[in-house]
Amino acid sequence: MDEIKVGPDPVDIVVGTRVRLLRQARKLSQGALAEAIGVTFQQVQKYERATNRISISMLARIARALDTTIPELVGEGADDQRPLDALLQFMGEPGTLDLVRAFTDIPPGGRRRAILDLVRAMADTD
Repeated sequence: MDEIKVGPDPVDIVVGTRVRLLRQARKLSQGALAEAIGVTFQQVQKYERATNRISISMLARIARALDTTIPELVGEGADDQRPLDALLQFMGEPGTLDLVRAFTDIPPGGRRRAILDLVRAMADTD
């Protein structure tokens, strides 16, 4: 008997994450990307969260809008040192995502700067 899958496919999650990170690196809002590819910003949210799968034709539109290639969006780029790959590897470190999520829950301002200064100081010590 086949097992019933619950939730998005891991490949869809990776592609959605790569779309989100590259969009953010290009300083585009979800609305701006949505307009460029002809969908609503809610649809872009669904793509990035892997709630909805991205068809190959839509992936081509997204790649054009983000000035990249389909292989880079699916993690098949020739250059292993691409910035997006480095960022994904960094975000895969245990605790990194939790730290980033907690940091973004802190209101912008002095407390964020103090935490950033503390972390930088800790990273500089041996």
